[in-house]
Amino acid sequence: MIRELAQDLVDLIFDWGYLGIFLLMAVESSFIPFPSEIVLIPAGYLASEGKMSILMIMLSGVGGSLLGAFINYYLALLLGRRILQRYGKYFFIKESALSKMDSFFEAHGAISTFTGRLIPGIRQLISIPAGLSRMNLAVFSIYTTLGAGIWALILTILGYYIGENKELIDLYLKQIIYIILAILGIIFFLYYRYQKTKRIK
Repeated sequence: MIRELAQDLVDLIFDWGYLGIFLLMAVESSFIPFPSEIVLIPAGYLASEGKMSILMIMLSGVGGSLLGAFINYYLALLLGRRILQRYGKYFFIKESALSKMDSFFEAHGAISTFTGRLIPGIRQLISIPAGLSRMNLAVFSIYTTLGAGIWALILTILGYYIGENKELIDLYLKQIIYIILAILGIIFFLYYRYQKTKRIK
């Protein structure tokens, strides 16, 4: 079933070209759960066969990710806060909690957005608190693009070099995720130390 779906996506990407990548990555980055691996890894494989350009795959993938992130951001900005202010008390979400979230994203929104884009399961969701807290759109866009770009490059390169070997892809993708999480752990630690030092000064 998964193999057939992946093959269908390869066919779709090949038929629609870079527009297909753009649209599928927009879906992946919005509130609809959809794995980016089955979009960018096949695209990378097509690039290895000379049928696509890695640069255009990256531009399409990151552009689609940014569009999907904007959808979540603006839905949260325009509707989410209003809904939480009206009905949040029924879910034990107080106005003070929203104020704390605003303060947190004002101080740490950049690193939260960047690292969130690299963590599976959080990638799509990080745009929602950013929108709720009215995070600066330019800052949100820059760090979303950086995080989405790194993730897209990893998957595209993985598809480029081992796109035909599903077992190796599964193995390397897990290893890459563990490495990313370890690096993010180090980044969080250094960031915490930096913030602590700054407060002492």
